[in-house]
Amino acid sequence: MSPRRNRLGRSPVRVSELGFGAAGIGNLFTPVTDEQAEQAVSAAWDAGVRYFDTAPHYGLGLSERRLGDVLRGVPCHEFTLSTKVGRILEPAPFSGGDDLADGFAVPATHRRRWDFSADGVRRSIEESLDRLGLDRIDIAYLHDPDDHAQQALDEAYPELERLRAEGVLGAIGVGMNQAELLTRFVRDTDIDAVLLAGRYSLLDQRGLAELLPLAEQRGVGVVVGGVFNSGLLADPHPGATFDYAAAPDEILQRALQLKAVCERYGVPLRAAALRFPFGHPAVASVLVGTRSAAEVRDAAAMLDHRIPDELWAELKDRGLLPADVPTPREAG
Repeated sequence: MSPRRNRLGRSPVRVSELGFGAAGIGNLFTPVTDEQAEQAVSAAWDAGVRYFDTAPHYGLGLSERRLGDVLRGVPCHEFTLSTKVGRILEPAPFSGGDDLADGFAVPATHRRRWDFSADGVRRSIEESLDRLGLDRIDIAYLHDPDDHAQQALDEAYPELERLRAEGVLGAIGVGMNQAELLTRFVRDTDIDAVLLAGRYSLLDQRGLAELLPLAEQRGVGVVVGGVFNSGLLADPHPGATFDYAAAPDEILQRALQLKAVCERYGVPLRAAALRFPFGHPAVASVLVGTRSAAEVRDAAAMLDHRIPDELWAELKDRGLLPADVPTPREAG
């Protein structure tokens, strides 16, 4: 079954329920070959994925270049593409080092410079289009403006608004690993979407406190990333990663309990983790970071997996989910 496409908030842009997060093909933590990257993106297309998300930050532009190489070969109006602004890439003297200090196994040929100015936003979009080799970007997110909130609100956001009005962008938004500042943007601006990473999952529902209800009220679409919380919910075991660090024992035990309940219903934990965010009506898509064709096919299969209503009810009965958290209803 191909993932359904949902409208992103009030914008004309539509996103597939399963989105391809392209940090992995930017050599996140470990290298991926050009061939493996191409196979991953092609497998996503074959699985019905029509939403692809990237950023200049991912591999110092490598993710954008690799994604564009594949998307240039498919029908141009059949996919939705998002990238991000806030980090400008500038050439740096190359002495043979790598970029692993920032998480990417690529040569350190460039440096990132934070820039949430209006000129920086427009320059970032132009350079992303050049790296992608495409003539359009559908969605642009302000990327991690945590320490630059005022400039992002005063300068970057208005420039995104102008680009949207000019028809350069179809939708604009903000992407972060926290809910609080995203809530401020939803409340105080006219963004179309937020990309919330790691804060609306089976283990972390902080996005539900204020952000998701306000997004629903204001007609802002929500894209959820990090549903596996850095890997723990994909495969909970001692040493597994939670939010980019080793999972504390209390969190690991909770994940193992979630897995045990899911297994009693014949449901992989990965399937429950992927489907859970869609219980909230503001959620339009879930982004999964994948770096191989096998991972893409697994994610598509997991999203399609039948999950009985009784599973969600038991998770609430056991206190593994809050009693008032919205959960998906089984179709039919």
